[in-house]
Amino acid sequence: MPYSDSKELISFYNVENLFSPDPPPVHRLDPTNSGLRNWDQKRYDNKLFKIAHVFGLIQEKHGVLPMLIGLSEIQGQKPLDELAAMAPFDSNYGVVHYDSLDERGIDVALLYDKAKLQLLSSEPLTYFFEIADNNPANYDTTRDILHCRLQYEGRILNVFVLHLPSKREDDVNLPKRQYMLRELRKTVLQLTSGQNEAVVICGDFNENPDENYIKDLRYDDEKNEFLKNPFYDLFESRNFSTFHREDGLLFDQVVLSNNFFNSDFPLQYRAAEVFNPPQLASWDRKFEGRPFRTYAGTRYLGGYSDHFPIVVEWEKLISNYE
Repeated sequence: MPYSDSKELISFYNVENLFSPDPPPVHRLDPTNSGLRNWDQKRYDNKLFKIAHVFGLIQEKHGVLPMLIGLSEIQGQKPLDELAAMAPFDSNYGVVHYDSLDERGIDVALLYDKAKLQLLSSEPLTYFFEIADNNPANYDTTRDILHCRLQYEGRILNVFVLHLPSKREDDVNLPKRQYMLRELRKTVLQLTSGQNEAVVICGDFNENPDENYIKDLRYDDEKNEFLKNPFYDLFESRNFSTFHREDGLLFDQVVLSNNFFNSDFPLQYRAAEVFNPPQLASWDRKFEGRPFRTYAGTRYLGGYSDHFPIVVEWEKLISNYE
């Protein structure tokens, strides 16, 4: 089965609070639905334009749009539908999204190319966490993990999109991240070993690829590597998708099952990258090389996001008999 000249892409992008515009406040200090300052129609339209422009730049570089796009920090269905209707998507992409129980109302979503992929099923994986008062009626929640089962050229592709709990407040959410990944690992093990289906996990892990529990995700109970994380090597080479103070971080990652490294699967791993062209970087010399974000605290900057998108490139295999 020889290699073709064609390729396919998957991308993930934490888009930094893609929320519908707030209605005009009655009083100047009224709280807003978004929690953002002066988040009006003009700023919302600019944000949508910029996010769509990112994928136009990816298409310009690679010659093809990603056929799968994971997104995080989305609030509701409306921004997704409006984004998918814009160029370069032009309503050719399906949208999968569920409202989660996240306290800020932000969710993950998947866009997929309807000409290449058939959506078979989807579901949100919801997690509940007990609060320290030991009252079973009280619990904490976070963002769902989105699971989509798709068909590509007769093969099953399971895509999980996640945005794990943040590292705020001295990393109080670390046990939540660890628990969610342990549960996800069980699900993925069943798919890859029991059903031999391909798996992609993409998202904002809120942890770098070298953290032990992120590395543990890749191994089964016999310590065999059943998932591969190409972003580990990128991080070791000091490729970063976001920053916190002086620290470069690679929280955004795509993890792949071994199918993409076996010659009998129609998509073969070729390369991974942090997509960080100059257009997406800060104009401020003090923050050179960092993402051009939409807000810095309450100050509106008008940029794209506080994360760079990431891209994985697959080489598409074709049969001698095609």
